[in-house]
Amino acid sequence: MQTPHHITNSTSLINIDDNTKKIIFIICVAFCLTPFASPAIALLLGLVVAQIIGHPYLHLNHKATHLLLQVSVVGLGFGMNVHSALQAGKEGVLFTIASITGTLVFGYFMGKWLNIEKKTSFLISSGTAICGGSAIAAISPVIKAEEKQISVALACVFVLNSIALFIFPAIGHYLNLSQTQFGLWCAIAIHDTSSVVGAASKYGAHALEVATTVKLARALWIIPVTFMATFLFKNQSKKVSIPYFIGLFILAMIANTYVPVVSIVSPYLIIIAKAGLTLTLFLIGAGLSRKVLASVGFKPLLQGVALWIAISATALYAVMHLA
Repeated sequence: MQTPHHITNSTSLINIDDNTKKIIFIICVAFCLTPFASPAIALLLGLVVAQIIGHPYLHLNHKATHLLLQVSVVGLGFGMNVHSALQAGKEGVLFTIASITGTLVFGYFMGKWLNIEKKTSFLISSGTAICGGSAIAAISPVIKAEEKQISVALACVFVLNSIALFIFPAIGHYLNLSQTQFGLWCAIAIHDTSSVVGAASKYGAHALEVATTVKLARALWIIPVTFMATFLFKNQSKKVSIPYFIGLFILAMIANTYVPVVSIVSPYLIIIAKAGLTLTLFLIGAGLSRKVLASVGFKPLLQGVALWIAISATALYAVMHLA
């Protein structure tokens, strides 16, 4: 997952000196590492910080969120069992294939209809179909996307991703979805791994297990979609960014399942991983400045919203009636 780091120099509503900004920011970071901060609260706090004082370390935000998310996801693997994860993966594979294919096809026609620049449209569709910023970051160099195209796609995906973190748990409870149903729905319909895990962790332990497993399996589709992009955009480069941390996540699950001594320290690793995820969401929110939000434009945002509603509604119907 990536943050919209291509747009920098965010403006703030309050004129305060840099040292004060840094102190406030560090206090917020410390709060996000306490048990009082949920993923949703952390994201909202980040958004408030971005609008009011701005992000004093914006140039480091991309690397920090990228590393924190990967480490946190691997840590969550120590709380999961291989057998139940395999079962969750089996349940999600057909949904994954159908939803990715459908989203990419619908996104293509939406982009044509709205007359959106081809590369921007493809990045938004890929980010919605697979795993948000990670897919955009992996595909953009292959199709030789420009900075503006990448920024628009990232901002669009992250705005909708942030909204999903707040509304999905409420919808799940309203519809009385089971934890398995909610985990599947999250993994399919929420763009980024961070918000998938954040929403599912609020719903329950089994929802978190299902959502994380299905989402990471879904992330592997970056590879074939990137190769497809190479063909579609006639780029001869064969370099593909592979999410290696997924392998470490699998090793963590195996260790937790088959190595007895690991189960002793697993609860502590999970606490650290969840704190890292919460902090990741705060940093993502802090990177969504007014300049980032204003950069999206109406047509790309319309495409992103249409794709998101389509995949969310279809996936919800599928998990309620077919799962």
